[in-house]
Amino acid sequence: MISTPENIHSIDALRTFIHTTLCEKENLLADQFGMSEIMLIKRGRECGMQFLLQGPRSVRLGAIWAAEQNIVYFYDAQGERYKKVRLSRHIQMNEIDSRVA
Repeated sequence: MISTPENIHSIDALRTFIHTTLCEKENLLADQFGMSEIMLIKRGRECGMQFLLQGPRSVRLGAIWAAEQNIVYFYDAQGERYKKVRLSRHIQMNEIDSRVA
């Protein structure tokens, strides 16, 4: 099932939504390209996450989830923001597991 902003209620659903959206931007096969994550910290507190997808031919795509605003910003291979999505359900930072670097 492909996630949409309306049915994202967990960090795993958020990961799936972001990965799918980034792959669609450059017509990449989602099962061929993994995504890495970095926790973002502001003033000693976790405030969001950065998601990075490394595609073929040095294509790099990214997304930032700003937890407090509950918004995901998507960036293309040139580093330009191309999409902004407000999530309808708030995801708590304490739901994030140890898979995050």
